[in-house]
Amino acid sequence: MENTKKLHVGLIFGGNSSEHDVSKRSAHNIYDAMDKDKYDVSLFLMTKDGYFLGTKASTRVFNGEPEDEVARQEIAKLDKSNPLAPILNLSEDANIDVFFPIIHGNLGEDGTIQGLLRLLNKPYVGSGVLASAMSFDKDITKKILKLAGIAITRYELLTPLTVENYSYDSLSAELGQVLFVKPANQGSSVGIHKVENADDYAEAIRDAFRYDSKVLVEEAIEGPEELEISVLGNLHPIASKVGAIKIPANDEFYTYDNKFVDASQVQFDVPVKIPESLSQQLTKMALDSYRALGLKGMARIDFLVSQDQEPYVSEVNTLPGFTNISLYPQLFAASGISYTELIDRLIQLANEEFERQSKVLYDFKPLPPRDQDIK
Repeated sequence: MENTKKLHVGLIFGGNSSEHDVSKRSAHNIYDAMDKDKYDVSLFLMTKDGYFLGTKASTRVFNGEPEDEVARQEIAKLDKSNPLAPILNLSEDANIDVFFPIIHGNLGEDGTIQGLLRLLNKPYVGSGVLASAMSFDKDITKKILKLAGIAITRYELLTPLTVENYSYDSLSAELGQVLFVKPANQGSSVGIHKVENADDYAEAIRDAFRYDSKVLVEEAIEGPEELEISVLGNLHPIASKVGAIKIPANDEFYTYDNKFVDASQVQFDVPVKIPESLSQQLTKMALDSYRALGLKGMARIDFLVSQDQEPYVSEVNTLPGFTNISLYPQLFAASGISYTELIDRLIQLANEEFERQSKVLYDFKPLPPRDQDIK
């Protein structure tokens, strides 16, 4: 007789980053795509204040009730003197089989939620603590990829202690007249500025430091084509076909508004027609980047391709968007993996990685002592 027991999935969404609302949209799409004959789903909303709401309250918000009011009511019930108050509601469903965190940005992609779920000893979708943290930090990502021999754009790293050592003139002399200023730990193009003069540079630096204490100043690739590849897997990842983003002519780069506010003028070519040699090169770079960073589950690898067809890894997203216009699921749909199958595979990969880690931790047998160690 077939075992018809459903897996109990805890879908975690929201968060306290600038991508809170994006996460909510991703969660709706994931929930709708999940096969309810296979899964029971409990919802856990992390509020903008960093508190987890229980399943009933999270479902109320999920179904359209005002989040601020629901959150206020639920947080008021908690004992704030308890240092575990922000996460207490996760105990509502102790029988969760696997968690699916889809919190974009800090706390979700930076290893924080992964560390919590690791402490809870539960399987979860996506990369582990270290891989998430490295990939979320653009500076660390670039350093790892450079060590792996993968092409990246040139940049300088600025901190509050070093920022006065860098001027627009000195940086433009090194990297070119057009520069991009980016917070090291931020997503969805938040805090990113394209600058071409000293005044714009000064304002961009001020804004970028609002989001992080590390800021990258990068060279600009002239007239780049923005291409993306989705990756799925653990030790043996697979890559999707290549997709392209065509931004409106009057926009200088792919902004937060392009992605999530008004994408009506953005065009997606999925899959994009490019030379087969370039497609193979990008696929290899995507898989090499995935392995170099130790990623698991999923990631979207973004590229900039110059006018002379030189590709550079631009960014790595370990919990990419699942909104209606997000490229991660679109690229796999174009590659023959449906949205529902994609969710199935991600949950399966989460369980496989949990089992692998458990064997490493608990089934480890030390090497026998060497002869000289025996007394």
